[in-house]
Amino acid sequence: MLFLLFGSSGSGKTTVRDALRGRDPSLAVHDADEVYADRHWSELSRHEANEIWLRRAVEYQDSGVDLLLAAQTPFGELLAAPSASLIDGISACLLDCPDDIRVERLTERGAEWLARTPGTMKDYVQWGAWMRRHARDPRWMPHVIRGGDESGTAMRWGRWSAWDASDPRWRVEVIDSGSLHVAEVCAAVLAWIERERYLWSTGVHPLHGWTP
Repeated sequence: MLFLLFGSSGSGKTTVRDALRGRDPSLAVHDADEVYADRHWSELSRHEANEIWLRRAVEYQDSGVDLLLAAQTPFGELLAAPSASLIDGISACLLDCPDDIRVERLTERGAEWLARTPGTMKDYVQWGAWMRRHARDPRWMPHVIRGGDESGTAMRWGRWSAWDASDPRWRVEVIDSGSLHVAEVCAAVLAWIERERYLWSTGVHPLHGWTP
């Protein structure tokens, strides 16, 4: 399976990633930034990186290993990537936090960090707000991620463009890292993974062997 742990900057993805690495030999843990680490992220680079990670997920899948990918990639964007249909099961979790906590966390990173990034504080807050609505409803402002596709990856937006919030295939777990300690966030992520693995093993996971 592929477990997508997504969220705007400041939500705690890197902290969770570091805490979970090496804890489960059947779960590879990676950060999307490992691809194009020296480039500013954009919609184009995310599309390209998503496809690279999905192909790696297929390799892990063939060896009996699941992949937990921490990324800025929204659920709908990952599902639309060409190789997403090759994954036996995909589950998504939005790691989120209140706006004021996000601002506080990003401010603590210092002015130099913000100067190196392509966005502003307002951008990260708005990106987080959009992700909250996207997690609940695939029809919420899809143009935000369905811009021009110049990457040559031929995104398959039609896979889910007809889905609405009631579609059982659109399932996004939401974990609020703002009200939990690091250990509690990690425990919540691990519990979510185990629930999704159980659904997949019993054949009732909505994206188990899905046919887009």
